Amino acid sequence: MCGRLSQYRGIHDFVAALSIPNALINYVGDQPLERYNAAPSTQLALFHQEGQVLRADMIRWGWRPHWAKDRAAPINARVEKVAHGPFFRAIWSHRAIIAIDNWFEWVDEGGPKKQPYLIRHRDQTPILCAAIGQYPNAEHEPNEHDGFVIITADSAGGMVDIHDRRPVTLSPILAQEWLDPATTSERAEQMVLLQGEPTKTFEWFKVNRAVGNVRNQGRSMIEPMEDIESSNKNDG
Repeated sequence: MCGRLSQYRGIHDFVAALSIPNALINYVGDQPLERYNAAPSTQLALFHQEGQVLRADMIRWGWRPHWAKDRAAPINARVEKVAHGPFFRAIWSHRAIIAIDNWFEWVDEGGPKKQPYLIRHRDQTPILCAAIGQYPNAEHEPNEHDGFVIITADSAGGMVDIHDRRPVTLSPILAQEWLDPATTSERAEQMVLLQGEPTKTFEWFKVNRAVGNVRNQGRSMIEPMEDIESSNKNDG
């Protein structure tokens, strides 16, 4: 998975997609997030559950343990190793959901520059990505070490043509179970290994190469290339 995504809807749109009736502690705000081209280290809205309460915080994309000071903060964790490897051991039980609108991948199509593609749900509903991290809770105040990583798996069924890794995304029912503190570590591992959404749930299309520059934002970052080209022809 390449390190770029969009999270532009408002927090309540993402809560609705989760279909969790629990009370919400909202540290994000009610306005649209408008992050059309979010890169690693960006503060993004992250959901986690405390008891029966759902909490939303703005957390940095990327995390590393305190003892790995000389290593860059990873933004993703491979599903094949995350539950048992030492690197993420401290946060494996700190499960979260990062709800996004889409993510981007770059493909070498033989030109001078790689072509960016946008990947989203076919029905354009929010995508619920399994994540783990260090984040504030009732006993832990926000601090500089907070962060999260997205769990990734091998791509399959056609999406491998775009990229060989992709986020592990969950249906709303499984996302609820993933967030539930009562869900065992063994069950959580089973979900991300075996029950992620299938490739047929998604569609993908070319977008403007301007998305390659993180300073470029706005809805033009998520428009299909064919729509942009058609608009340019009409303007001409």
